[in-house]
Amino acid sequence: MLGLPSADQSRQAPRGPAAALFAADQASRGLGMELVHVGRGTAVVQMRVALQMLNGHSIGHGGYVFMLADTAFACACNSDGAVTVASGAEISFIAPVHEGDVLVATAAERARYGRSGIYDVTVRRGDDVVAEFRGRSRTLG
Repeated sequence: MLGLPSADQSRQAPRGPAAALFAADQASRGLGMELVHVGRGTAVVQMRVALQMLNGHSIGHGGYVFMLADTAFACACNSDGAVTVASGAEISFIAPVHEGDVLVATAAERARYGRSGIYDVTVRRGDDVVAEFRGRSRTLG
């Protein structure tokens, strides 16, 4: 897992441009997401699945899993300070999530070329992979 710390291993609050971006992200923080780690081109964000995040099948709504992965992606691609936005993303759901599950999204840069980038995010519940996300970024200006 790229040598990134797990959610329970982090000791210091993340700092830098991505941490400032996350601090201003009302949507993600409003869902209880926590920025656990940020490094150059990497980020780890966690979230506990709450009752209001369940769909009609009583499993976690995919939109919340996508949002968690997207938030980790945003932190990773903004880690060097350049204003960067998503140009597209896709997700594969591998396993359902349930109320009370703590999900950890680990993002890593795979390629940067010009103002574009590709990032992969793995969402886990413990050791189990529940989703894989690929985001495409575009640096502005």
